[in-house]
Amino acid sequence: MIPPGFEYHAPRSVADALKLLGQLGPDAKLLAGGHSLLPMMKLRFAQPEHLIDLNRIESLRGIREESGTVVIGAMTVENDLISSKILQARLPILPEAARLIADPQVRNRGTIGGDIAHGDPGNDHPAIAIALDATLVLEGPKGQRMVKANSFFLGTYMTDMAEDEILTEIRVPAFAPKTGYAYEKLKRKTGDWATAGAAVVMRMDGGKVSAVRIALTNVAATALRAGDAETALLGKPLSDATIVDAAAKAMAICDPAEDLRGDREYKTAMAGEMVKRAIRKAASRCQ
Repeated sequence: MIPPGFEYHAPRSVADALKLLGQLGPDAKLLAGGHSLLPMMKLRFAQPEHLIDLNRIESLRGIREESGTVVIGAMTVENDLISSKILQARLPILPEAARLIADPQVRNRGTIGGDIAHGDPGNDHPAIAIALDATLVLEGPKGQRMVKANSFFLGTYMTDMAEDEILTEIRVPAFAPKTGYAYEKLKRKTGDWATAGAAVVMRMDGGKVSAVRIALTNVAATALRAGDAETALLGKPLSDATIVDAAAKAMAICDPAEDLRGDREYKTAMAGEMVKRAIRKAASRCQ
């Protein structure tokens, strides 16, 4: 289908984009990579009267490090995550996971900020951001505010970002030495969303799990942090029994929607399998 008519705006600064948002109100939508919004417009699920294209705002792109924190501009595309030397050295889960997203054409246009701000539980970056304990920088007419990724996602296509705000940066603590990491994703074919996915970031000390964060993709209305699964591992030696226990606790919070990718039981079981794989891979990297 062809989307209904709309007015197109291309600001060159965050200030100009915020001014447009204030003037146009709820009739306006922000355009990043467009891979989520434009299909919804074609299907008439979204019918904005105005599109505010953020692609000409150079200040929203780029990756830098500030005192042990990696700062990623919200309009940074997936291919730039993959090629970033900073991320390869300091947050290697991000370039590794970006290679699993869609296909090269999509990765050349799709942005990390758009993936997060859209609030789609099937997108990959929400769970990864939660596992990384990322902080999201939102800018609006009253200035900047920071929101932890873990509390940003409220429901399907619902986030803590107000209609007059823009996601400008993703700030993530760089990995400490000997941090293990993994993002495991089950999908039907190249380019598909996850049937289920799991992100794990962990450290071990003296043969025991000293820190761990686990988050799940596409098994509920939002990306989920699996707190009980983390508790099942913390302070314990890693064994088949503790891994199975953690996976069971992760499965207990799953509430997936049935679709062509599978029914509730299958998706929940696959979430548990992704958790087990991700824990084992992450543990193998804690060296």
